[in-house]
Amino acid sequence: MSETFYCKICNVNHQKDSVVGKEHYSKASLPDTGTLKRAQKDCQDIMDEVSKKVVGQKGPVKELLIAILCDGNILLEGYPGMAKTLMVKTLADVMDLSFSRIQNTPDLMPSDITGTYIIKETKGDKTFEFYKGPIFANIVLADEINRATPKTQAALLEAMQEKQITAGNKTYQLPEPFFVLATQNPIEQEGTFPLPEAQTDRFMFKTMVTYPQFEEENEIVERFATSVKPDFGLKKVVSKDRILHIQDLVRKVPIANDIKEYAVKIVDATRKNKYIQFGASPRASIFLVVAAKAKALVEGRSFVSEKDIQELAYPILRHRIILSFDAEKQGKNVDDIIKGIVGN
Repeated sequence: MSETFYCKICNVNHQKDSVVGKEHYSKASLPDTGTLKRAQKDCQDIMDEVSKKVVGQKGPVKELLIAILCDGNILLEGYPGMAKTLMVKTLADVMDLSFSRIQNTPDLMPSDITGTYIIKETKGDKTFEFYKGPIFANIVLADEINRATPKTQAALLEAMQEKQITAGNKTYQLPEPFFVLATQNPIEQEGTFPLPEAQTDRFMFKTMVTYPQFEEENEIVERFATSVKPDFGLKKVVSKDRILHIQDLVRKVPIANDIKEYAVKIVDATRKNKYIQFGASPRASIFLVVAAKAKALVEGRSFVSEKDIQELAYPILRHRIILSFDAEKQGKNVDDIIKGIVGN
């Protein structure tokens, strides 16, 4: 009799020598336990190093790491002084990634982000030479992105989706890996330009950064108010090549068909809910499944659970759905609606 194995993709037993069995066994056997453990240790080491400098905010830091492992962009929203910039910069440092910051203002031009051609004169000969802008970095922090005009915001669209920029008649590839991490301030709305739906949909997560707990704030004061320039002794935990390898590993984490269908059902439900005027796009379904795989890997598991889907539905859906008038009239917010859909 043929040997059988339990398939985590189908949640049934397969015969190893069957057509489906051979295919699913090869998928289920990758990644192996040792590979997963090494990747999980790298992820834990990254978060431990970040925590040396960033007090608390474990949820946002974890979501940042998951998005990076999924090759996704992230939108951070929180009040001023919540360590949003510090989180991103520290993460870039411990992952040995180049970092640049763009401070968005209404007078910022697209060429200030992508770069521009200048005239260069050498021995009487004049030539046009392209000078790269701050977009040419592994991690680009677009600080207060909603302060830039739609024209300037659009300069990031091609970079976020295609990992390239076009200047004049030439296309320039961006460094790998590449991520846009943008911040928004929910308090000051005067003189801002809300992100268009086409752009918000390209952000994998919208992560909310909230106030620290009392004990955490005490620790923040202890760390930053006792020394002029505290030395946190941060170490570079991984290399760029290692990050790209873990990104590839994430895609190989198996997911059961019923869990995958559950993720799609959640996204589909956003298009049928009476409190939602416009639901999420298929991009949300893709991100939800891939992010759940990354979360499983970060937590050292070789499978995706229903709980992974439920927890990640919030950051993935909250910026992709537009509430109806009835929802606003009843005082419901986006997270309330998502909670009703996922049922937790």
